Amino acid sequence: MATIATLNTKSDGSLEGTLATLTVTAPIAVIPNARKTKDSAPDYRIICRKNGFELGAGWNRVSQNSGAEYISVSMSSPEFGTIYGNIANAPGDDETKKVIIWNPAN
Repeated sequence: MATIATLNTKSDGSLEGTLATLTVTAPIAVIPNARKTKDSAPDYRIICRKNGFELGAGWNRVSQNSGAEYISVSMSSPEFGTIYGNIANAPGDDETKKVIIWNPAN
């Protein structure tokens, strides 16, 4: 599992940071989906801050093993295809720091 983004929590509930892979570095924001009308709709939208394009979405989840809450994300772009990951607390004690951990599709 690799860290592919570092994020900071904002006061409005959004997250901002940088998506970084071997070939892509982009400023991103994970924004609460204010237009959610169905349970199956994403809880978050992932936006590229460079051009405003939507890269993906995120859903609130609860771990079956630990009961911990996390955000499951899916992002797509021609440069990297589809990436699946989870937003988790970054190492250390700062609860405002988050990371996206790559979750390869078998």
